Amino acid sequence: MKDDDAWFAPKRFGYGAGLPIAWQGWVLIGAYGVAISLAGRFLAPTHPRGFGVVVVVLTAVVVALAAAHTRGGWRWRWGGRE
Repeated sequence: MKDDDAWFAPKRFGYGAGLPIAWQGWVLIGAYGVAISLAGRFLAPTHPRGFGVVVVVLTAVVVALAAAHTRGGWRWRWGGRE
């Protein structure tokens, strides 16, 4: 993936992504929040296990997309400038 396509900045310390740096990243985070809220509102009271499955699946999708669209990829960082 080219850096031009990055949706998230890498974390300065540790492993993973930081805040979104493109509108696509903000839309992904917002859609995730809305989907979890709707699932919690309508699914959790009647089907708690189904709600748990939905949360796990949605989280896996968001993590996979964030990893694929983070500038420089996901790796351990010690705080140095790159």
